[in-house]
Amino acid sequence: MSVVKRVSLIFKAKANKQLDRLEDPRETLDYSYQRQLEMLTQVRRGVADVATSRKRVELQMNTLQQQQNKLDGQARSALGAGREDLAREALTRKSALQTQIGDLQTQYQNLQADEEKLTAASQRLQSKVEAFRTQKETIKATYTAAEAQTRIGEAVSGISEEMGDVGMAVQRAQDKTAQMQARAGAIDELMASGALDDVTAQPNDDIQRELDQMGSNHDVDRELERLRGELGQGEAPREIEGSASGAAGSAGAAGSAGAAGNGQSGTVADKPQAGDGS
Repeated sequence: MSVVKRVSLIFKAKANKQLDRLEDPRETLDYSYQRQLEMLTQVRRGVADVATSRKRVELQMNTLQQQQNKLDGQARSALGAGREDLAREALTRKSALQTQIGDLQTQYQNLQADEEKLTAASQRLQSKVEAFRTQKETIKATYTAAEAQTRIGEAVSGISEEMGDVGMAVQRAQDKTAQMQARAGAIDELMASGALDDVTAQPNDDIQRELDQMGSNHDVDRELERLRGELGQGEAPREIEGSASGAAGSAGAAGSAGAAGNGQSGTVADKPQAGDGS
């Protein structure tokens, strides 16, 4: 295969594919139906033309028949007047008219046959056009329903071009939203940790922040002690008793020590000081 033929084949294939993509079966069917209507109109016009010609031949035949009857009457009158020559002339003309009438009758019969054929063809064509119209509307309705079903299926499944663009737009919006949320959360954490300063805050906000942190830690410690108390409810009385005994012993020891201290104080107090007069 030569290069020119190959290029021509590729061009025709691409052109055929492009035309097939642009072609709408409904428009093609409507155009075909319109063409058939034009053909039917032409056939009917042909029938009308043949009928007109037949009617014109019929009028000519009637005219010649009237002339023939007139010549026959003239021949009778001439023969009655003893003018045989005139009667012969009239009969000669009548004979010539009879030949013309015969030719017209043949033409009339031919035109009548053509008219009948064209009428039958027109009726058959009209039946075909009506059948094609019914088939056309059925095909158009089926194609429209299939097209709508296909578009709905593509929209539901998300494979259509429009829905694909919508899906990509939604995905981009979700990605940007997630990115902005992550950035906002990171900024809040950095500001809470002190890594970033709040340019709109007062100069003493860092002190307030530390106080808030201390209060939060105190609340955590208090909550932790409460949980420890709830978890150690069964051992609490024993610990209380041990604590009470320890407290009593501590009190007794403190009393003895106090008494001893008082005795020593009294002894010391009873002793004369070096500076007294005694």
